[in-house]
Amino acid sequence: MDFRYLGRSGLKVSEITYGNWLTHGSQVENDVATQCVRAALDAGITTFDTADVYANTKAETVLGEALKGERRESLEIFTKVYWPTGPGGPNDSGLSRKHVLESIDASLRRLQTDHVDLYQAHRFDTETPLEETMQAFADVVRQGKALYIGVSEWTAEQIREGAAMARDLGFQLISSQPQYSMLWRVIEDEVVPASREVGVSQIVWSPIAQGVLTGKYLPGQPPPEGSRATDEKGGADMIKRFMRDDVLERVQALKPVAEELDMSMAALAVAWVLQNDNVASAIIGASRPEQVHDNVAAAGVRIPEDAMRRIDEALGDVVERDPGKTAENAPKKRPT
Repeated sequence: MDFRYLGRSGLKVSEITYGNWLTHGSQVENDVATQCVRAALDAGITTFDTADVYANTKAETVLGEALKGERRESLEIFTKVYWPTGPGGPNDSGLSRKHVLESIDASLRRLQTDHVDLYQAHRFDTETPLEETMQAFADVVRQGKALYIGVSEWTAEQIREGAAMARDLGFQLISSQPQYSMLWRVIEDEVVPASREVGVSQIVWSPIAQGVLTGKYLPGQPPPEGSRATDEKGGADMIKRFMRDDVLERVQALKPVAEELDMSMAALAVAWVLQNDNVASAIIGASRPEQVHDNVAAAGVRIPEDAMRRIDEALGDVVERDPGKTAENAPKKRPT
């Protein structure tokens, strides 16, 4: 496992982060989830990402149990706040001071730790003044409940404003967690340059496009039984933007590139996002331990320039590059 600095900080994270969105507490049983975490630790992964909203708080509980007994100082544990938790009352979501300060305490109880290494704003809150949110994060840091602060799916301008305010309040904004893959490159033109300016790096989610870049979905054929595209609890909705025959045909054209590099399609996809020098880590998920080992093969890999060019040629115009998609997909008001 290789390690990279997170933003303009001294914190190092593993190039591969283990995340438990859509799996722990919902898709897989707790014993299998623990086996996947053990596989991640055995593979050298030290960085673990979750959120209070995943499986409506259950994912944090499962991760806390799975990591129990590990040396805390040897781990980097990340979680997030914004989306509704609990019964969905008027203050059960967003980035108000009330919700941030109550949520960090609840997350720490579920994770069975006295601090997280990174606490992230899961989305931008249009209903709370940014000053209020950043002051709440500053207090979380001063109380020792989080060592660093990050954001997820913020626009370039929101990242600039948040980083400037954090500096004024005496703490660092060091990370951004956007969706990024061979097929979804909307951060490249605006978010990445802004992040470089202010000392923020990316921890990217869905590097294999919810499984599409594994090549297991074939054009003109129904999705495999038990795959994410058949999961009506959440996976199917997220993956549907990529489940077009023109996309699936282009993805199949990546197989020769993966074979020549002696990599699986999944490992190639993860290695591809790690070629971006503003990406500190790629988040992988797993419903089986062997998936962890497959994806970890991407760590430390340098894809030759010729192969990178062939990937672009294979995918052609099915790649989404519009930087406006970050704002377009953001919630316009606080969810309930």
